Amino acid sequence: MLEEVERWLSTRSWSVADRPLHQVLAAKQRTGRTISVVLPALNEQETVGEIVAVIRRDLVERAPLVDEIVVVDSGSTDRTSEVAARAGARVVHRDDILPRVPAVPGKGEVLWRSLLVTGGDILCFVDADLREFSSAFVSGIVGPLLTDPDVDLVKAMYDRPLAGAAGQGGRVTELMARPLLNMHWPQLAGFVQPLGGEYAARRSLLEQLPFPVGYGVELGMLVDALHLVGLDALAQVDVGVRRHRHQDGQALGRMAAAIYRTAQLRLARGHLVRPALTQFERGEDGFEPRTYSVDTEERPPMVEIAEYADRKVA
Repeated sequence: MLEEVERWLSTRSWSVADRPLHQVLAAKQRTGRTISVVLPALNEQETVGEIVAVIRRDLVERAPLVDEIVVVDSGSTDRTSEVAARAGARVVHRDDILPRVPAVPGKGEVLWRSLLVTGGDILCFVDADLREFSSAFVSGIVGPLLTDPDVDLVKAMYDRPLAGAAGQGGRVTELMARPLLNMHWPQLAGFVQPLGGEYAARRSLLEQLPFPVGYGVELGMLVDALHLVGLDALAQVDVGVRRHRHQDGQALGRMAAAIYRTAQLRLARGHLVRPALTQFERGEDGFEPRTYSVDTEERPPMVEIAEYADRKVA
C-alpha cells in the first residue's frame, strides 16, 4: 500500500461514534448547510418504506438534520412509490425529470437526475433495498461534510454478511473493483467499500462530475472525484453492518462487466475492448448463450445542463 494511502487511512477513516449526533447537529446549525437524502428505487416496496420512516423519525422529527427525503422511482411495477410516499418521502418519477433527455435504465441515471429535483447543499445517497436500516448510515456519512470543510465526499464502510457468513458480501468489489483500483488508481486502495451505495457529497462536487448511467457510477465517481479534488477531500466512515438483498451470479457478472467498462473508459482504452458480455443458461438443447451490452453511456456534469443552470439563477 502506498505511504500516502496509509496516512489517509489514519486521517480520513472514521467511525460513526467519532461524531455524535449532537455534534453533527451543532455543525449543521453553525454552517447553515442543508441536506437532501436520495433513495434511487426500482421495485423496492418491501424495504423502502422502513428506510424512509427511520430517517424521518430519527433525523427529521427527533433531530433536525435532514431537510428533505426524496425517492426517485425509476419505473417500479410494484407499490414502491405508494409505500415511500406514505412513509414520508417526496416521490419523483425518473421520466418526469429533464424530459427533453430520454431516460435510460440504470442507477447512475437516477442519481444524476436527482440533482435537478433536490435542493440540499449536501446530497446523501442511500440504496432502497437495505434491511434492518439504521439512521446512523445517514448521520455518519454526513457528519464529516458538516464538521470538516476540506472533505467533499464520504463513503460508508461496513460489514456485508452473505448467508450468515461475515465478510462474504461485496463479491463484485473483491473480484473486480478492488483489483482495478489497486492496479490503476492505487490512491483509492484504502476504500473498504468502493462500490457501496451509501455515500454523501457536496453538491458543488457532484454537479461537476459525469455520471455513468449504470452500475459503474460508484467507481466512476470515486475515480473522477480523486482527479478533481484529490485524495484528502475523500473520506470513509464505519457505520456497522449492511444487510440487503443479494443478486444472483449472472447479475453480478453483468455488474462486473459494466464496472470494468467504466474503468476502461477512464483509462482511455475503451475502444480496445469489446463492450459486450456473453453468459450461458441451460435450455432445452443444452447451454444457450445470452449476450448483453455493457457499453456504458455517461451523463455530462450537471453544470453543463441548461435547465440546471437556469434553476440556480432563479
